[in-house]
Amino acid sequence: MDYNSIIAHYYEQDTQLYHILYSHSRCVADMALEILQMHPELHADAQFVEEAAMVHDIGIFKCDAPTIQCFGTEPYICHGTIGAELMRIEGFPRHALVCERHTGAGLTIEDIERQHLPVPHRELTPQSVEEKIVCFADKFFSKTRLGQRKTVEQATNSLRKFGEEGVNRFLGWCECFL
Repeated sequence: MDYNSIIAHYYEQDTQLYHILYSHSRCVADMALEILQMHPELHADAQFVEEAAMVHDIGIFKCDAPTIQCFGTEPYICHGTIGAELMRIEGFPRHALVCERHTGAGLTIEDIERQHLPVPHRELTPQSVEEKIVCFADKFFSKTRLGQRKTVEQATNSLRKFGEEGVNRFLGWCECFL
């Protein structure tokens, strides 16, 4: 996968939105690759992890999130499933799974139904080690404070809105990946 070409297909270079997406994604990819270096016993696919980290938020441009220069019409919670659709169109079904499963610490069917979320009513939790690593690394970087890595406590607090199950999943990943 040439993630630079895919990003350039959907995002106009030299725009603030491109910069936000690319900077955030690069931070996530770099942290994910650091985790792989620290944990060779995970036997994760490093090339796939980097590619997936770089496109995990590809769907944000279709969402309504003006603070990060997204002026679409969809709720931001949908950016993962939108990105998954785009990745399937591009011919990358495995990358699509990372897109749709990275929101929060993943969303269970119970989370989706309890919160009446406008996403498909199915399990959207990371399954493979690669999906878990990208999702985990993503929790440490926002798109509003580019390049600033959150602490575990800050990342945990930002997950609370998705429910305690996701917080517990994230804390379990802390034990595995840090």
